[in-house]
Amino acid sequence: MGHNGTATVIENVWIELSDGCRLAAKLWLPPGAEHEAVPAVLEYIPYRKRDSKAVRDSAIHGYFAAHGYAAVRVDLRGSGDSEGILRDEYLQQELEDGLQVLRWIAAQQWCNGNVGMFGLSWGGFNGLQMAALQPPELKAVITVCSSDDRYADDIHYMGGCLLTDNLSWASTMLAFNSCPPDPAVVGERWREMWLERLEGSGLWIATWLQHQRRDAYWQHGSVCEDYSRIQCPVFAVSGWVDGYTNSVFHLMQHLRVPRWGLIGAWGHKYPHMGGPGPAIGFLQESLRWWDQWLKGIDRGVTEEPMLRAWMRDDFSPIEAEHPGRWVAEDVWPSPRIVPRSYLLTGEGLKDEPSDASWQATVGNSVSTEPAFEVQSPLSVGLFAGKWCSYSEATDLPSDQRDEDGGALVFDSQPLAEPIEILGAPEVELTLASDKPQAQVAVRLSDVAPDGTVTRVTYGLLNLTHRDSHEHPQELQPGLKYTANVRLNYIAQHFAAGHRLRVAISSSYWPLAWPAQQPARLTIYPQRSRLIVPRRPPSAEDIRLRPFEAPQAAIPIATTLLAPAHREWKVIRNLATNEVTLDVINNDATYRLDDIDLAISRSVDEQFSYRSNRYDTLRAEVTSERGFSRDGWNVRSVTRTVMSSTRTHFRIRATLDAYEGDARIFAKSWDESIARDYL
Repeated sequence: MGHNGTATVIENVWIELSDGCRLAAKLWLPPGAEHEAVPAVLEYIPYRKRDSKAVRDSAIHGYFAAHGYAAVRVDLRGSGDSEGILRDEYLQQELEDGLQVLRWIAAQQWCNGNVGMFGLSWGGFNGLQMAALQPPELKAVITVCSSDDRYADDIHYMGGCLLTDNLSWASTMLAFNSCPPDPAVVGERWREMWLERLEGSGLWIATWLQHQRRDAYWQHGSVCEDYSRIQCPVFAVSGWVDGYTNSVFHLMQHLRVPRWGLIGAWGHKYPHMGGPGPAIGFLQESLRWWDQWLKGIDRGVTEEPMLRAWMRDDFSPIEAEHPGRWVAEDVWPSPRIVPRSYLLTGEGLKDEPSDASWQATVGNSVSTEPAFEVQSPLSVGLFAGKWCSYSEATDLPSDQRDEDGGALVFDSQPLAEPIEILGAPEVELTLASDKPQAQVAVRLSDVAPDGTVTRVTYGLLNLTHRDSHEHPQELQPGLKYTANVRLNYIAQHFAAGHRLRVAISSSYWPLAWPAQQPARLTIYPQRSRLIVPRRPPSAEDIRLRPFEAPQAAIPIATTLLAPAHREWKVIRNLATNEVTLDVINNDATYRLDDIDLAISRSVDEQFSYRSNRYDTLRAEVTSERGFSRDGWNVRSVTRTVMSSTRTHFRIRATLDAYEGDARIFAKSWDESIARDYL
């Protein structure tokens, strides 16, 4: 037991579940909680409360405790110091365990029975999923960087296309699941528990690749299946360079409970940490939410506009900052936002006349009407950045002139006056393919007067999924189809003198795994258009309540042992015709001073191909994690390699665990998984 500011910190408490499995919890209790019960807030995730997230947790949970809340941080079954095995994301077992955790919290003498859940990413997901189960103890949720639809808006698939972040994430969790509990917490059982995890957690990517369409596997845990199941207030948060912005809008539109949406210019992180846009006092905003719904104190939350968004100004794709201003809408969808259409023509983007009437003809044979063809090289996408940005600069999209040479490009004339958009642009395409399976990537960019091209938003579509993610259908080569490509939600200011650009490519590697073979797409511009959600200026924006500067509790002390190292390198070997994207993402190595534990983490990702051949595509992720203290020195090394043929994906992986210099565990996988319209 210790103290963090005014909070009492209890390093570990065991929560025993009905099947005998014990979950490890860390508590931050406010002053006087032992005499007068208080509300509690729970973060329920697999990311190791004892070490990997200890610094962040101390700042966040300590802050809530200092302001009158019991803060509870629980390691999921099979993670951190908890017993059992973690076998996949969001399993029913995880949710059932969570219900027992909520009951346990509400029954403690320091809790008055009112509990809120919050979390970023995994914790944001299961907060919504738990709310849909309607436990009586759960009174409010704060969900950050999460999704309402595990198939359409998660790290696995986008528009029915396979994201390579699926591989990155699977490798991350293989590494996390291969870490041992701390002997200082679990005692002599640590090695037995470690070996149980190493053997039992499994290769999750193989499971995910066995579900390439939106089936019951993905429907489980997707709250969009029935939004009405959520009956408690929801505060939904994300950032424009995160992968999880769309769900904020979906939740605002479909929930029927008190709700608030907030989207800044951040990556995959809590908003008080900021980057690349400005940080805000997110923990203060969270306290307002908790006070309103857990304490019954009117903090004006219900008077807020339903949606607050950072309207980005034009910015350089090679700069780390995303300038802009805050705007708000009282309801979503907003009746103030109106669609503006541009036709895709041989002369670029042209305003669609208000009286225009056209209908794409589906199923007609390719005729002699004007058309454009595109069969993109695999290099289109090398400068796309990550689907989900973590590191602010190295994994963001760069100048799109590096991409546009392999795409069909349609530019507007220089804008006579500024345009602002807020919502999800769409591109309606009439097209044909020369192959039965194909994909299309569409980017909307801002072209500055000096020629710099900044990607604003984008969308992907597996064309076999054009009508349904549940029931894909092959294309008939040579026939026309209508494909509606919905781009990610965005708020963007296009300055006068700038141009809008639509770029269309037939691949987007390595952000997404390409189709089974190269396809040549024929685009019919007269029957294709861009639709942007135009937002008119609002005088109310300048009167918005300003956010406070970030606050947090003083984090626990650390000693830096080695700085972080991050690189993003595109390497083209002209001698061998091989192209490689090499992503190095090594965290700082540091020591947690209070428990004298050193932590290290390194990740290297490589995506490559040769001679523009689809059968040479290869992705490899290597991750190493280590922990050391007083002669206790353990580490795990995971390596996952993915390749493909026209008919199958191949996954080869290795897992090695070391105690000191001795390798105490080794396992390998070699899986071949049939492609399913992918």
